[in-house]
This record gives sequence, C-alpha cells and structure tokens, in this order.
Amino acid sequence: MTAAPLRALVVGAGGQLGTDLLAVLGPSARGLTRQDLDVTDGAAVRAAVGDWALAVRDLPGRMSIFNAAAWTDVDGAETAEDAAYAANATAPAHLAIAAEAVGARLVHVSTDYVFAGDATAPYEVDSRTLPRTAYGRTKLAGEQAVLAASPHAYVVRTAWVYGATGGNFVKTMARLERERETVSVVDDQRGSPTWSLDLARGLADLARNAPAPGVYHATNSGETTWCGFARAVFEELGADPERVRPCTSADFPRPAPRPAYSVLSDAGWREAGLAALPPWRAALTAAFATVGDALRV
Repeated sequence: MTAAPLRALVVGAGGQLGTDLLAVLGPSARGLTRQDLDVTDGAAVRAAVGDWALAVRDLPGRMSIFNAAAWTDVDGAETAEDAAYAANATAPAHLAIAAEAVGARLVHVSTDYVFAGDATAPYEVDSRTLPRTAYGRTKLAGEQAVLAASPHAYVVRTAWVYGATGGNFVKTMARLERERETVSVVDDQRGSPTWSLDLARGLADLARNAPAPGVYHATNSGETTWCGFARAVFEELGADPERVRPCTSADFPRPAPRPAYSVLSDAGWREAGLAALPPWRAALTAAFATVGDALRV
C-alpha cells in the first residue's frame, strides 16, 4: 500500500488528540479549535470546510478532515444528554456532510463506550453495540450519522486515551503520587491505555493509505486494568507501584457506569494493511521519555 500526501484539516485542534494530530501532520495541516469553530452550527461548519477546501485546492494530496472534537465528560452527559448529543452526534453529521460536499474524507474518532462493556474477548468492529451511558449513546449516534452522511468516511473507535494536553488518568495518577501515601484504583475494569501521539500517527496513516471506508478500532495493543495502568505510571515516576491498592468499581460509584471490559480488536485495522499501534506499556514509557514533564504536572 502506497501512502499519499495529505491536505488536512483538524477539528478540535486544541485538545490532546488534536494537538498531536497537528504535530504528526506537519505545518501544512490547518487546525480549528473550539474558539475557532462551533461544530454544532451547520452553516458555520460548511463555511469553514468550504474555505479550507478552497485554500488547498491547488495543493497535492488527499483531502482529509480529522474530527477530534467531542463532549468527553462521561458523567456530565448523564444530566446534559442534549448538549452531549449536539457535540457527539449533530456536529459529526455536519462535518460528514461538509466533507462530502468538498470531496474530502472525514476521519471521525469514537469510543469503546458504544459497547455494553460485558464481553470476555476483544470487541470486533461488527460486534453488537449496546451503550449503557448517555455518553455512549451520543457517540454511537455520531457514528451512525457520519456513516449515513458520507460513504467515504472513517469511524475509528479508541479507548483510555492520555496525552500531554488537558486532563487525563496519567496526569491524575502523577498528582496523587505526590499527594498521597497510597492510592486506591479499580481493578475490575479492563482496557487498553492509548497514547494520543500513537493514535494520531495511526489516524494519519489511515488517511494517507485510504483503505476501504467504514469502522476501525485503534488502541495501543495489549490490555490491563486501571489499577495495572496506575501501577505502571508509578513505575515511570520512580515510585513504588505497591502504593497503588486495588479496589472494585463498587467502591467508587459514578453517575455513569464504566465498562467492565473495553478491549477493542484491531484485526480489521491490520487486515487493511495498517501497522498495529505499539504495546501500551512500551507506549507509556515512550510517552514519559517524550512528554514526561507535561504528564507530571
């Protein structure tokens, strides 16, 4: 498979994935932050995408739009589902329609929360979706809207993402390591921690290589629990991982139930000729070696 150059637009460019996408795609990529574009405004989206397409029309490469914008407050969505729906379903539909209008391919990022979270083997792209939270329902609606509006679009599900920008689990554990002698972390939820930079590289490869459109899964490979993830963070910080104590989900009830099992199979990704993302533990070491100061704040 021969990769082609890209003419890229990144929506949600101020977040952790959007920031890394811009870094991976290079200076020719254009980024739009939340302040630059209200993605829930269809007319504004069409205008912004149209202006970008006009500006890059004479440049070489495939036209690709990366949607890294989303409502990510999982608990908050339980009491603000309409607002979450606007960001996670209505906005992607606007982007898909606008992308089709200018001949660009949309790469839309989704989540493991579209599944019930009760599996015992990694979810395939065609596994039954059954979201159990408002966040998951709105993200599934976004997937469906994108695929209905654009036959050329990609929907990429990922999970447990952390990076240098914004708040995330790694930064929380680094803070708690400084503040507490011991930390209790749930040990009955399994998933695949995913470094946003690795994910960004994978999304860029997807757009450049342009396999068949549709749904894909992309996470760092392997799996662990949140407790195992936290202990790995402590190891990277030079702290004793035994200071992280396992507990159950029942010990930390949340407004939105977390999936007990969030591992996503990347079989379809690899079958499309795309390189698997690195193992999660090696990725965490690489993240600390690359952006460790930002993760320790």
